[in-house]
Amino acid sequence: MRSSPTLQLQDIDLIRHGLLRKKDLYTIRTGELVWDNISNRTRINEGDLIKVREKVSPPGCCIHYDEEGKRCMIYDHRPSQCVALACWDDSEFQRVFNGPRLERKDIISDNILLGLVRGHENRCGNGELEKLARQVETEGEKAVEGIIGLLRFDHQLRPFVSERLKIDPEEMNLVFGRPLTETITMFGLKVIRDPDGSFLLTVDQGQTNVLAK
Repeated sequence: MRSSPTLQLQDIDLIRHGLLRKKDLYTIRTGELVWDNISNRTRINEGDLIKVREKVSPPGCCIHYDEEGKRCMIYDHRPSQCVALACWDDSEFQRVFNGPRLERKDIISDNILLGLVRGHENRCGNGELEKLARQVETEGEKAVEGIIGLLRFDHQLRPFVSERLKIDPEEMNLVFGRPLTETITMFGLKVIRDPDGSFLLTVDQGQTNVLAK
C-alpha cells in the first residue's frame, strides 16, 4: 500500500487499546488542501481527517508497511479502510469511506487539551491564514507580520503544551495538526528559518496554491 489510511470512527478502539499509537497519527485540519483518491483531484478539506503517518522514503508510504517484505506490520489490527480495501471490488471500501470519520474530539478526553485545540483553531485556522495570504499583495509587510505571528505562535505552543501537560512531543501533530511551517505551502508561501530562529517568508511557486482555487 502506497499511502496511509484515514481513520474512521469505528477505528477508535485501535487507539484506546494502544494498537495504534497517537504519536503515529496526525491531523489534517479544516481548510487544508488534500488529494482526494475517490474523485482523483485536489479539494479543500472539511473537518478533521486523522491519518496514519507516512514515511519520508518511499514518500507517501504508510509507516506500517514493510517495503522489503511487502506486508502490513499491523495486519491483524489494521484500520477499517485497509480491511475494506479489495482491488476486485470497491463497494465495501466505499461503504466504509462514506461512514463517520474519526475526529480529534473523539480521541482527546482532557477538557483542558480540547480547549487548547479550539483556541489554536480560532487563532491559527486556515481561514485566517488564507485571509492574510490574500492580503500580502495589497497590505505587504503588515500581512506578512500577521502570518509570521501565527507561525511563531503555532511553533511555540507545541513544546509548551507537551511539557506542561506531559504529552509525548510526537503527539503534537495529532493534537494541533501539522505545523503551519509545513502547511503554509498551500498558500504559495514557504518558510525559511534564520540561524537566530526567526521566520522568513518567501514565495513557493512549486506548490499547488489554494489561493488559485
